[in-house]
Amino acid sequence: MVLSLQDKWIWDFWLAQDGEDWHIYFLQADNTLPDPEMRHRNVTQGHAVSKDLINWTHKGTCLTPSKGPAWDDWTTWTGSVVKDDAGLWHLFYTGTSHEGEGMYQRIGHATSKDMHHWQRVGDGLCLDLTGPNAQAYEEYTPGHWHDRAMRDPWVIRNPSGEGWLMYFTARVPGRQEPNAGGAIGFATSPDLMTWTLQKPIYEGGAFGQLEVPQVFEHKGHWYMTFCTAAEHWSEAYRAANPQKPVSGNHYLMAPSHLGPWSPAIPFLDGDDRCKRYCGKIVERGGKLAIMGFLYYDRDGNFIGKVSDPVPVSVLPDGRLFVEDDDHG
Repeated sequence: MVLSLQDKWIWDFWLAQDGEDWHIYFLQADNTLPDPEMRHRNVTQGHAVSKDLINWTHKGTCLTPSKGPAWDDWTTWTGSVVKDDAGLWHLFYTGTSHEGEGMYQRIGHATSKDMHHWQRVGDGLCLDLTGPNAQAYEEYTPGHWHDRAMRDPWVIRNPSGEGWLMYFTARVPGRQEPNAGGAIGFATSPDLMTWTLQKPIYEGGAFGQLEVPQVFEHKGHWYMTFCTAAEHWSEAYRAANPQKPVSGNHYLMAPSHLGPWSPAIPFLDGDDRCKRYCGKIVERGGKLAIMGFLYYDRDGNFIGKVSDPVPVSVLPDGRLFVEDDDHG
């Protein structure tokens, strides 16, 4: 069984656990659109709940773009959900606006007591490429890259002290090869309400973009999963990886949540024609599994559903291995 909707495509998603319940939040769009690629600009966020990550109860739409003009009046894209010490839930998400033709991504913030009805904090905007560290990030450069990348926030408690950390998809300036500019941005907060932009935490020159990062620790190793496409492998990474370029889910490894991060080889979970994207690693009973949204079928048609968990094993050196790659 997969998570699907009869009248909508589903793609990027994120999970939050509350006791025995798993909550999944996902991007959705009407599947009557003439082209699946149109889903990105006709998006809302959906919500479902499960106890086993297989059987889901749909809760309906939980967040929509703001009524304009607003910084997020066109799209409300991928994010993450965490709970503070007082029991309040916080959603961090990506927004774009009609002003600037949707090319400028920013990060927003909403809260909820029931994990479904979300209220924006102020106008919702919580982080932009501003302040003394903004120059460490690439601004929109038409002809070089297709947008100003600042999206897919992943928020965790600071493992080494007080406060919270945010990782997000970004790019760095000054790279002649566009595919060498992909980076993971970084921000810090004492209370989830006030955020300070820091310099990128990874800018390794391996990919054009590292989408939908997820940061977690497992048995002494730190991992940052992300997804990317074959056409966004840099020349340096193509030379270092004996695999032919594929699209799908990959990861960085580090001794600490602060790095230094480096890409693992081989690529984790990819195909010539991407089958599973926006991978999320879940841990149950000390064992890992990967979920992703199902992208293309064998005939090249967009699927738009979320897969069941597929087991992931951990090799002695900490590298990850997807045990069953039959996910088409």
